[in-house]
Amino acid sequence: MIPKLRAWEKQDERMSYGEVEYCYDMIEYRFDHLCTEADEDVEFMQSTGIKDKNGVEIYEGDILKLHAIFLAPDDKIGYLEYSPKYGYSIIFEGNRLYRQEYWASTNKLNYEVIGNIYENPELLEGDKK
Repeated sequence: MIPKLRAWEKQDERMSYGEVEYCYDMIEYRFDHLCTEADEDVEFMQSTGIKDKNGVEIYEGDILKLHAIFLAPDDKIGYLEYSPKYGYSIIFEGNRLYRQEYWASTNKLNYEVIGNIYENPELLEGDKK
């Protein structure tokens, strides 16, 4: 499987989608438009391989709307974060919801991508960035 990536170019404030290709001892990034080399001006985010209730692929940094009985009575808004210690988790209202606690026990009809932390930070209402 070829990992799917996207990159947020800080200087141009635009998101690019692409893939990683391995060629001998080199790693090459291919995006839908020319992207700078990996440096401080680019934030790379990997796809989780999971799609939301609308069939939208979920990436690190996506803002998700969550609905689950244990989060009742209201839907929650959180963002997807990856860490080597925890793997993928959803952060909302200062809490960390681990993938195995939520995604493995529910179905995709309970979450929806509504934006990402770079293009739509206002959706988090001050929770991050």
